[in-house]
Amino acid sequence: MDEQYAEEPQIETIIKIRDLEEKQKILKDRVLLIGQNLIDTKEKTSEDVLEIKKELEKIKNSVEKMGRFIESVSAEFPKFARRDDLNILIKQAKMFQPLKYLKESAE
Repeated sequence: MDEQYAEEPQIETIIKIRDLEEKQKILKDRVLLIGQNLIDTKEKTSEDVLEIKKELEKIKNSVEKMGRFIESVSAEFPKFARRDDLNILIKQAKMFQPLKYLKESAE
């Protein structure tokens, strides 16, 4: 009987060791899973950042093109006739009516 009581603490110790080993294995698996998730997240984030940089570069180029277009149009504005000037020319043309003279001379 004494041997049975002596073996019980050893069995309990073995069971505790097995439980600890199982917990350690579970923790190791979790750490590996977390590490893999971290790597996957980092790669996805890097891809997203790269895509955002490309889109930002496209937007930057578009804004620069629009700026150059606006500058060229602004440079051309002084060459355009003003509405008031056009209205004056229209009134003068109506007063003069060159087509009326062409019709009369053709007859």
